[in-house]
Amino acid sequence: MSHNTFGHLFRVTTWGESHGPALGCVVDGTPPRLALKAEDIQHWLDRRRPGQSRFTTQRREPDAVKILSGTFVEDGVELTTGTPISLLIENVDQRSKDYGDIAEKFRPGHADFTYLTKYGIRDYRGGGRSSARETAARVAAGALARRVVPGLSVRGALVAVGEKEIDRARWEWGFVDDIENPFFTPDRSSVKPFSDYLDEIRKAGSSVGAVIEIVAEGVPAGLGAPIYAKLDQDIAGALMSINAVKGVEIGEGFAAARLTGEENADEMRMGNDGKPLFLSNHAGGILGGISTGQPVVARFAVKPTSSILTPRRSVDLDSNDVEVRTKGRHDPCVGIRAVPIGEAMVACVIADHYLRHRGQVGEPAVGNRQSAVGKT
Repeated sequence: MSHNTFGHLFRVTTWGESHGPALGCVVDGTPPRLALKAEDIQHWLDRRRPGQSRFTTQRREPDAVKILSGTFVEDGVELTTGTPISLLIENVDQRSKDYGDIAEKFRPGHADFTYLTKYGIRDYRGGGRSSARETAARVAAGALARRVVPGLSVRGALVAVGEKEIDRARWEWGFVDDIENPFFTPDRSSVKPFSDYLDEIRKAGSSVGAVIEIVAEGVPAGLGAPIYAKLDQDIAGALMSINAVKGVEIGEGFAAARLTGEENADEMRMGNDGKPLFLSNHAGGILGGISTGQPVVARFAVKPTSSILTPRRSVDLDSNDVEVRTKGRHDPCVGIRAVPIGEAMVACVIADHYLRHRGQVGEPAVGNRQSAVGKT
């Protein structure tokens, strides 16, 4: 199987299966002399870790990361060396017996049929390589990406669960990681409606989808290229590579089709500091495939978890019609834990483009570009 690597100068290769002994990644392209300890990566993995509420899978994985290569201690500080960084995350709570009943059957909505059709072999234990368990390695890589771009902040929030949406007027970034918030929602008033709604879904043995919004701030202007390496193109591709993602928007996204040209245009004025000031951000921080210096905003839609207790019609390996009822420990809304994964993928893309830009034209300007406007 090929295509396990993404990125160009910041290049990530993930490996491992859901029910194998371990999974991990190799990150190539991290600049040298960046301070890095396992704890710096563990913080982000802990946000994705399963079993933290009744609304996510009860698989108990500590997701403890080990740095196997690419660092060296100098004067008591662990620094990156510029060589490939290999990260290991052991699996400790596999229950492969839960999947015995579907060894000969195709689960509707899963990659079982397409995977077997393509490769002629599949690991039915939790989906093997196609399992969302693989995304733990991406979150670990995202922790490194965040350290590559000076001043970069990438934050995500759950903005909709099924038919329930947040009130954007109540947006609080500080609440997203609150201990009383099991949903990564920025709206504290949405916790009870989301909880009641998902309790009903879970008790019915069903599942529901979600929408996640990612906001990257401190993105330098000038990242990306106008044709085949658009920043928004690569962000969309990275987010679409996440398991169960079925749609991506940048900025206003599909809503832009309902706006007039006057409404959608991000007008500009000169600020008091002599730099251009955008009066809105409908473009999501990217124009012509190149970052503007404004926050980069992306949203993605996650489908309902396909592993549900409700029997669904399918076929088996012997071409018989069957019903499939998926046992095991599954998320009633897999979109909840997709928040840190989306953050990681956006961070990796921005880090990659930052290094590509630096290699072509030198260090990017922080914020709005000054060389073309206000130059004397």
